[in-house]
Amino acid sequence: MEENQIEKLVGAIVETLKLETITLCDALHLIELGKEKALESGISMVITVVDSGGNMIAQQRMDNAFIGSIAISRSKAYTAAALQIPTDELAGSVLPGQPLYGLAETGGGHFCVFGGGIPIMRKGRCIGGLGISGGTLEQDLCVARHIITHWEP
Repeated sequence: MEENQIEKLVGAIVETLKLETITLCDALHLIELGKEKALESGISMVITVVDSGGNMIAQQRMDNAFIGSIAISRSKAYTAAALQIPTDELAGSVLPGQPLYGLAETGGGHFCVFGGGIPIMRKGRCIGGLGISGGTLEQDLCVARHIITHWEP
C-alpha cells in the first residue's frame, strides 16, 4: 500500500471514530422546537437536553411549568441517552417478572420509565437524550416526537 493510500485510510478511520456530540447550539434549537409545540398546545413544559453521557447541556422551564417536571424531564433525557431507547418503550419491561424489573430504583433514581424521553441520534449514533415533562404522557410524547421529527442534525 502506498503512503498516500495509508494516510487516506487513517484519515477515514479517524473521522469514523470521532465522537459525535450535541452542541449547546443544537440543544437550544431543540428546546425552541419544543417550546413552539408546547405553546401551540397550550401546555407549560420543561425541556431538557443531555449529551451521550447523560450530562445536561441545556434545560428550560416554561412559565408556570410544574416544578417537579424539572427533575422528571432530566431523568427522561438521561434514561433515553443512557439506554438509547425512547422511555415509553421501557414501560412494559420494568413490571414485576420482566427483564428490567427494578430499573427505576437503580442508578440513584436517574432512570425514568415512562414516556417523554427520546435518544438524539446523528449518523446512526446516539449523541444525547431529550426529556419532556409537564403535560400528560401523550402530550409529553407528542412534543418530544415533534422535536425529533423537525430537527435536522
